[in-house]
Amino acid sequence: MARKLGVGIVGCGNISTTYFRFAPLFKGIEVRSCADINPAAAKARAAEYGVRAESVDALLGADDIDIVVNLTIPSVHYDISRRALDAGKHVYSEKPFVLSVKDGLDLARRAARKDLRIGSAPDTFLGGAHQLVRRLIDEGRLGEITGGTCHVMGRGMEHWHPNPDFFFQPGAGPVLDIGPYYITNLVQLLGPVKSVAALSATPRKQRVIANGPRNGEKVPVDTPTTIHALLEFAGGAVVTLGASWDVWDHRHAPMELYGEAGTVYIPDPNFFGGDVRYTKGAQEVKNLPAWNHPFGVPNQRHSHGMMANYRTAGLSDMALAIQSGRPHRCSMELALHVVEVMTSILKSGETGRFVAMRTTCERPAPLGPKEAKALLAKKG
Repeated sequence: MARKLGVGIVGCGNISTTYFRFAPLFKGIEVRSCADINPAAAKARAAEYGVRAESVDALLGADDIDIVVNLTIPSVHYDISRRALDAGKHVYSEKPFVLSVKDGLDLARRAARKDLRIGSAPDTFLGGAHQLVRRLIDEGRLGEITGGTCHVMGRGMEHWHPNPDFFFQPGAGPVLDIGPYYITNLVQLLGPVKSVAALSATPRKQRVIANGPRNGEKVPVDTPTTIHALLEFAGGAVVTLGASWDVWDHRHAPMELYGEAGTVYIPDPNFFGGDVRYTKGAQEVKNLPAWNHPFGVPNQRHSHGMMANYRTAGLSDMALAIQSGRPHRCSMELALHVVEVMTSILKSGETGRFVAMRTTCERPAPLGPKEAKALLAKKG
């Protein structure tokens, strides 16, 4: 039986509740401490979930903390992860891992010097729906994948978020904020990206907050909010990605992949579950039968009903991988490659030129039902 590695959470905003709530579902991890730039926020979370609140320095120096979970805003991801690694702690970061390849490579060197692991969200690609698609591809039921489309489009965060400012600043926008879910899933299904090209636009230079205490307040927009990109994969597939916060409505599927033998329609990679639709050749499109995968089972109420939510699965997988010596699935190499893809899309949008990738990665190992079940703690 693997021991539980102590987890310290830095950043006690909204996303932290997900980690506090779901960590007990999994083997290998135990949240013991939390910290935040706002001590009151850390104290509130600590009281709510029965852990201790402390300063960032105290958390990084604590003997019972093995892994630091970095839930700070993207602009300080690098700094907190650097400090954690220098303190001798493994790091698991929320997305995006970092905002530049340079910073990611620096963290990789620091980790290597101390034999530490780095992992990063998203881990939704480990969900039952996306692993079912992975099995279809690995079994050759789609034939060679030649192309695909992805669309993540909406009207913008200012319509529901009370403090949407950071979403419209460099380091966010639809590519860096939502893109990690889509691009990470594409890489785990198809392998690494070879080159990208993009067109980008910023139709509105300011947004108006439409809810909460700041209702009616204007916030500036300093990053593109509409991006159309082409991704050329090393394996030969070419995928179109549309990412926008300037769309009221659309009828595009979240993700489609086109193979020589068939087409698969993939549910939103922001979530673990959903229906996978598939057609072989010219046959009628049908939902694939439900797969007996633990991470496809609905376990949380959502605005549209029940949904499957198993976030922290990637953290658990990393903790168990550290103890067994195997690679973890939400790896630094995967996260860094996805960061380069996203930042290169933005660069191409600025320059109008194709950008070749300098990083690469292996596809993470699949997570079938047996492997997923092995991550779950026994009930009772």
